[in-house]
Amino acid sequence: MARKIDRTVVTIVDVAAKAGVSTATASRALGGYGRVSQATTERVRAAAAELGYQPNALAQSMIRGTTRTIGVVVADIENPFFARAARGIGDVARAAGYEVLLVNTDENLQTEVKATEVLAQKRVDGIIIAPADTREFAHLSRARRAGLGVVLLDRRIPGFDASVVRVDNVVAGRTAVQHLLELGHRKIGLLTGVPHQHVRNDALRASGSSSPALDRLIGYYEAFRDVGVQLRAHYVKTGGTDRAWGASATHQLLSLSEPPTAMVASDAIIALGMIDAVRRAPFVVVPEHLSLISIDEPDWAEVVDPTLTVVAQPDYEMGAEAARILLDQLSHSGPFPIVDRVLETVLKVRLSTSSVAVPSTS
Repeated sequence: MARKIDRTVVTIVDVAAKAGVSTATASRALGGYGRVSQATTERVRAAAAELGYQPNALAQSMIRGTTRTIGVVVADIENPFFARAARGIGDVARAAGYEVLLVNTDENLQTEVKATEVLAQKRVDGIIIAPADTREFAHLSRARRAGLGVVLLDRRIPGFDASVVRVDNVVAGRTAVQHLLELGHRKIGLLTGVPHQHVRNDALRASGSSSPALDRLIGYYEAFRDVGVQLRAHYVKTGGTDRAWGASATHQLLSLSEPPTAMVASDAIIALGMIDAVRRAPFVVVPEHLSLISIDEPDWAEVVDPTLTVVAQPDYEMGAEAARILLDQLSHSGPFPIVDRVLETVLKVRLSTSSVAVPSTS
């Protein structure tokens, strides 16, 4: 016969009776407010410990006016960028006495909207969010009207006045391609999650939308323009975001009659698929036949052979800075300054990139 679970909840009334004090005195002793003698406080706390009393967090938050929790809404927790950024947020938040509720959206706007509503219902004090769609922000406006602090991570939202922590992704994309151009490469493939196929740079700029992948694609185009080199649009593969797509897109590029001599992956997940496909490709040696570079730096970049050249962004610090900005907002009783914090990316040259091979004339 199954054992019945005891769901009896110990209340503040039980603690007060055990300690021989009034309910109000027990509340003040456990809540750390009002005037209660040290001896009474110790007696109440001992009674609470003996009974296994757990304070009602919602009731306490109503008294304090804060739950001391923040919500974090990210696009893909499996992406090393978001994992490290979330760690930065958590470390800063916990050091300040806050707890973190983490939600993954898989870049789905409806999931994001629902998550934001649930976090507001849970009475979190604020939200740090990497928005799935930078054209839709009504749910974030509602959260702000409900009194929540909102800080954007990695992505700006045109028309929504909120603090943001990001890098200049146009610069990141341009830096990756400039490195390859300086090595003599002209047939450069790009693998990116942008949902546009062969989009011209001026159309990208005029679209008004913004995302890391889109900005990196703009940087890719601009790097070619800056040196007056003709862009080969068929080397740009768009529309996927996972490892399998990265491998498939790489295979397609390597199957061209004139395959690229270098490839750029727009993030670490796509880069992993790119490397998988290259390893399976016959007669392709990195970097002798093909140079590889990733924007963002996965943990394994220095472990693979050859080691991977990257344009690294400060993932952990971006999360930590977003948390600091949000906590600063929460400490203000009135209006607070809106900041656009842009952190720097760094090109880290390793063994996966080299000068373009010169065909033998013999």
